[in-house]
Amino acid sequence: MLLKIVNVGDPILRRKARALDPDEIRSARIQDLIAWMRDTMHDAPGVGLAAPQVGESLQFAVIEDRAEYHKNVSEADLKERERKPVEFHVIINPQIELLAPPDVAFHEGCLSLPGFMAVVPRARKVRVICLDERGKPRTIEASGWYARILQHEIDHLDGRIYIDRMRSESFSTLENYQKSQKK
Repeated sequence: MLLKIVNVGDPILRRKARALDPDEIRSARIQDLIAWMRDTMHDAPGVGLAAPQVGESLQFAVIEDRAEYHKNVSEADLKERERKPVEFHVIINPQIELLAPPDVAFHEGCLSLPGFMAVVPRARKVRVICLDERGKPRTIEASGWYARILQHEIDHLDGRIYIDRMRSESFSTLENYQKSQKK
C-alpha cells in the first residue's frame, strides 16, 4: 500500500516524534507501517522516509540507497559524495553522534518538499545508536552519502527539515538545478 507523503507546512513535520517501545515495534501496526513506508519510498523514489513524512509522529525511518539509483550519476560524483548502495533497513529511536564537523556540503532534496533542492552542510561521519525493526539494539557507523541520509532522516524525527540547515542562497527548483549542472 502506498501512503500519502505530507508536504512542508504540515505541523507534524515540525514536532519531535515520540519514541516506540520494543513491544510496539513488533506490533502488526508498526510492521505494516514499515512495509508501506518501504513501498512508498521506492515509489517516490527516495533513499529515506521518516514516519512523520507519512503523518505518523513516531521515531523511525526507513532507509535504502539502491544501486539502480546510481546509474545516472557520474563515477566522479559518486566518488566525491562517497555514495555507495545501502541495503534496506529501519532505524527506530535513533540517537546520533556527529564524528566530524558539519562541513561537507552537497545539494539535497526532500520528498516532503518536492521540486526543490539546496546545498546543505552535513557531517561526513556519524554514529547512530538505535533499534532495528525487531526492536533489537543496533549501532551504525556511516560516512559519506549514507551519513547524510541518516542525518536528514533523523532531522525529520526531531521536527527539522533540510531548509533549516541549507545555505539559503543555493535554494533552487529542481529544474534550475538540473540546468545549472549541464553547463
